[in-house]
Amino acid sequence: MEAINRSAVIVMPAQPFLDWLHRADPTSAALRLEDLRREPTIYLLPEYDTEEEARGYLREYCSEIFEEQLDGWYRVPSSWPVDRTFDTFNHWFEYRFHSMLVDLCDEPVMRDEI
Repeated sequence: MEAINRSAVIVMPAQPFLDWLHRADPTSAALRLEDLRREPTIYLLPEYDTEEEARGYLREYCSEIFEEQLDGWYRVPSSWPVDRTFDTFNHWFEYRFHSMLVDLCDEPVMRDEI
């Protein structure tokens, strides 16, 4: 077992995200917030010592995460909200930081471009 030199943030859509999705994609009308949160995405961040430092990393990457989340549910960028600032991110998503990641696998981590 080895700890890896990363931390993580689990990002889950909040109600404003679902409201946007319902407006943008009429076929999503039956989706509930629980459906969007069933399999939250986990993003790796640099290691941090304080939650304030973790928020700083999240602020740095929030635009990329925001766009990846939007694209995961509706792939029409012209329908995405223009305001994807950290303040809006905090309104549209809930998240939790995790500072300890332990790799239980013997195989090296593989990277795929998404």
